[in-house]
Amino acid sequence: MSKNTQYVARLPDADGHIDYPQAEHDIWQALYSRQLGNLSEYACNEYQQGLIDLGLSDSNIPQLQDIDKVLLDTTGWKTAAVPALISFERFFELLANREFPVATFIRSKDEFDYLREPDIFHEVFGHCPLLTNESFAKFSHTYGKLGLSASKEDRVLLARLYWFTVEFGLIRNRDHSLSIYGGGILSSPGETLYAMGGEPQIKPFDLVDVLRTPYRIDIMQPVYYAVEGLSFLDEIVEMDIMGAVAEAKQLGMFAPLYEPKSKAS
Repeated sequence: MSKNTQYVARLPDADGHIDYPQAEHDIWQALYSRQLGNLSEYACNEYQQGLIDLGLSDSNIPQLQDIDKVLLDTTGWKTAAVPALISFERFFELLANREFPVATFIRSKDEFDYLREPDIFHEVFGHCPLLTNESFAKFSHTYGKLGLSASKEDRVLLARLYWFTVEFGLIRNRDHSLSIYGGGILSSPGETLYAMGGEPQIKPFDLVDVLRTPYRIDIMQPVYYAVEGLSFLDEIVEMDIMGAVAEAKQLGMFAPLYEPKSKAS
């Protein structure tokens, strides 16, 4: 949880409707139009199909009830309106109950390219389209159940699995090209172009390696892990994830590929 957040989530009324001012709809429209061109080239096919299935507006922030209707019909999931940041415990609890947390605020114009706190554009535009996909939905549900029963220490490592898959995961296609399925990239115009450029390292997915890889939330990622198709998430679900957590703890973390965060930042 963060006590220094500059954002305040908007609360739904008795009917579950959230009234956003026009200025915030304008931000949604600007983010949507800016990212749409990138997605046709770089987003994985399953994401693009999910975006069509959800029928998101390109000009207005969607209502969560409308998203829920599609998710419930496809994979049995729904959204849950939450504040900007929630506890690990609450996060795992929601996923284990097939509810995806959505912070009901939208970023300001000066944080278009990268946002430290997940906003509604990140959650809905970045993640919800793939929640129409069975493999992604099953992985998210399994992850929630594992996290709910894990120790505080083990949750730190599990967070890395989520980070390098659901948030910043890539797909290595058969022609060796890359596609994006991580919502942290899909919702960020800046990170999309960065991830598809030549600067970061792209490594094949290895569960123990992922669990040993540190990350920072406030920078472009220096390394990404690529799976061989979104259906590979089904294979991860069948792995001994907590056994890999124990192995990763024994081996220790890899050296960071980024500069340490300054105390002044």
